[in-house]
Amino acid sequence: MRHSCFIAVGPARFRIGSDWRAPIDQLRQLYADYPMEQTVPDFTVRLQATSALRRFVRPQVAIAGDFTLPDAAPLPLEQGLLAAEMAMNLQMALGWRRHLLLHASAVSRNGRAVIMTGVSGAGKSTLSALLGERGWRFLGDEFVLIDPDTGNIAPFPRPISLKNEAIAAMEREVDDDARFGPVMHDTPKGTIRHLHPRAEWVEQMARETRPGLLLFPRFGYPRAVRRVDEAESFVRLTQASTNYVALGERGFDALTGLVRSVRACAIDYADGEEGAELVERLWSEQGAKAGARAAA
Repeated sequence: MRHSCFIAVGPARFRIGSDWRAPIDQLRQLYADYPMEQTVPDFTVRLQATSALRRFVRPQVAIAGDFTLPDAAPLPLEQGLLAAEMAMNLQMALGWRRHLLLHASAVSRNGRAVIMTGVSGAGKSTLSALLGERGWRFLGDEFVLIDPDTGNIAPFPRPISLKNEAIAAMEREVDDDARFGPVMHDTPKGTIRHLHPRAEWVEQMARETRPGLLLFPRFGYPRAVRRVDEAESFVRLTQASTNYVALGERGFDALTGLVRSVRACAIDYADGEEGAELVERLWSEQGAKAGARAAA
């Protein structure tokens, strides 16, 4: 294609091509700290015009690549960056087989990770972004990658996709405006703005970590915490995984190992501050229990 760039995120390599320069320039800026050397990609993404005329007149971006959704609606060129991010997500969801994929976010502390998964709007992106600014290591926002052989999490720290009210919340939290991408209005999910991960998170994205706590957050509800047993966790995670069925026995073993090795809780919270406080409290309780077991 006319314009292209290479981006490496964790273990995955992408080549993104575009009929227009603007989306590639925005990607280069948003992924400025990531490896961009040309190499054999795992996936190819194409941002192409829906017709020759649409390259110039009210240009529309069709999302294409190694894996596609035939019925995917094109986006206006002003949302070309979003189209690229959606296309990268699509390649991972449909084509990645080296890890068990969970649609989740994750942060870690002291070598152990908190995995947060839920339906769209549950607040997992905002929680991971808030915790990342408060001393946690950010591991990923869109996908959590579980190694089927070791059970470790391979970091996949893409830029954090903030939506609607979460944008203002993180703009108050982060004092460096250079870490934010452009504001995109009237997208299929409302207003979106990406937050660039801290440089140290990108530098450490080859360093795996162990799962330590599994949370199922739900935003906009009165504060509540409920223990989730292994059976319910397993069912929820099969629904959150995009490649569990494709991995077959390896996926089953990886998911079984995860739910048996970590405590799981469902949390309801009214706002980001309350959600972050709940995560901190549950993490402290987990550490205290682990210390008591070690002492015994």
